[in-house]
Amino acid sequence: MSETDAAAPDSGEHRAAASDRELARVLREESARIVAALTGWLGSLDLAEESVAEAIEEAVREWRARGVPPNPGGWLTQAARHNALDRMRREKRFREKLALLADPEERTPGPADDEPDERLPLLFGCCHPALSPDAQLALTLRAICGLTTTQISRATLTPSATVAQRIVRAKRKIGATGIPLRIPEGAERAERLDIVLTVISVMYSEAHLVAGGDASADRDLADDAVWLARVVAHALPREAEAQGLLALLLFHRAREGARSVDGELVLLADQDRSRWDRGLIAEAQTVLERAALLRRPGRWQLHAAIAACHADAGSGDATDWLQVLTLYNMLLAYDRSPIVLLNRAVAVAEIDGPRVALDEVDALRDSLTGYHLWHAVRARMLRGLGRDEEALAEDLCALELTANEAERRLLEGRIGG
Repeated sequence: MSETDAAAPDSGEHRAAASDRELARVLREESARIVAALTGWLGSLDLAEESVAEAIEEAVREWRARGVPPNPGGWLTQAARHNALDRMRREKRFREKLALLADPEERTPGPADDEPDERLPLLFGCCHPALSPDAQLALTLRAICGLTTTQISRATLTPSATVAQRIVRAKRKIGATGIPLRIPEGAERAERLDIVLTVISVMYSEAHLVAGGDASADRDLADDAVWLARVVAHALPREAEAQGLLALLLFHRAREGARSVDGELVLLADQDRSRWDRGLIAEAQTVLERAALLRRPGRWQLHAAIAACHADAGSGDATDWLQVLTLYNMLLAYDRSPIVLLNRAVAVAEIDGPRVALDEVDALRDSLTGYHLWHAVRARMLRGLGRDEEALAEDLCALELTANEAERRLLEGRIGG
């Protein structure tokens, strides 16, 4: 065997790997747009997804063998359109759509500068209030981010069968009730936009709640959430809350390098702030300032402003807790959820001491007794009051309720200490 012969398999493997990397990049940028465009043409999210999935399989084979085409997004769009045509012919459905789909004029997935992003109507459809919050999240992850049922199951700590059922039922409901795939206007947009932003926020949070995992986030899911927040903020530049959520996620993303070190969880007060991504922080501050200029305050902007206070502090001890508490007080006008009230209690402890804060934590018992961080925060307040035995009991409860290994190790170290 010659050296050339020996190198040939490696060269083929290298070409295939490079092709797969490029396909992954293109899918990240284009797949949701192609699904959205096809859904608009076909009137069927199911058929659009199936056609795109077949196109992806074709791309894996073709691009490995022949190389990546000059216009990969257009290639996928045409392949998906042809697959849809074939399916429609086989199934003898949607005959009135054939002329539109068979139009030989090449259409690429990207919108013109003066056209709305095609992904936005699909995203608003996935987040329609007629669907349950769990279904909204699962369908968004599937249709917009392209995650498989298995990936969604792992990200949301939900059995695969349950995820599949939610997606199927959500699609059926969209078809049966005629849920429109459009960007709403006026007061309806404000309500629906908040649902969209909440789903994106939940996506980001889910990336940090991996059962059995360490402190490292599911980077793909976290990146998908930030990417989706960028899509919405770019498409709706006059929506202050869309800018606010993007700023919030950028602040959080900037701290990832210090939050997880060698798989271990480092609390915010103890993080090495030299590990924070200052470029992301600067971008987050710019986005938040842009939102403030729109003069339409809301909960996501206030959440981001609180994150900005932490980003401004050179150390945990240097945090401007009075400003943080003031912002939490303002946030209560928009969001009085138990989690917000729990986080506010932490700021109260810094200003008024653990006794006052403990009363506020205890007031949340009925709502949060099954939440591990409620017990961990309560343990902190009790320990600050010298009630160490009660604090130990609360830490043990928190340990029992968390499934994340890094959180378990952190709590075990506190209990053992």
